[in-house]
Amino acid sequence: MHKGRLEAFSDGVIAVIITIMVLEMKVPHGIEVEALAPILPVFLTYVLSFVMVGIYWNNHHHMFQAVKHVNGAVLWANLHLLFWLSLVPFVTGWMGENHFEKVPVFAYGAVLLGAAVAYTILVRALLAIHGGDSAFAKALGSDFKGWISLGFYCIALLLAFVLPLASCALYVLVAAIWLIPDRRFEKLVARVEG
Repeated sequence: MHKGRLEAFSDGVIAVIITIMVLEMKVPHGIEVEALAPILPVFLTYVLSFVMVGIYWNNHHHMFQAVKHVNGAVLWANLHLLFWLSLVPFVTGWMGENHFEKVPVFAYGAVLLGAAVAYTILVRALLAIHGGDSAFAKALGSDFKGWISLGFYCIALLLAFVLPLASCALYVLVAAIWLIPDRRFEKLVARVEG
């Protein structure tokens, strides 16, 4: 099965997710700078979510450059990932509107953890059809950043009901870890094309 439709569909869904997030931000009433203060938590949550969704899109794109083919399991794993990402606008709005209260912060983290688990499942489904000795598997390596992200999300969920801002700090930390470009698959594609 060709991977092109999966990539195009994923790109479209992610573009819609980002569009929905920005449309959820309400225009302030008033022309003074002070009118922006009430929407600051919403804006900060939007920025974090935009970065998170952007990181998933970027890594998905790079990973699929190294993918040779997909099967039904990969299609379902990819839909599973898109399901969790589609919840990001909801929890983004809820956390921002409620100024980082415990339950919305927990829900935000649960969605981020769900997306991270889904991405891990997608990677495992791709490994299953490409094989452990494939160029794909070699490019993936130990996936340290993926595993450490899952751990940070679990810790953040435990902290959400005690120190919700510490949970938010861990969400930002995971984003910061992934902002450093993940070049594993780019290097593989460059070697193959070079």
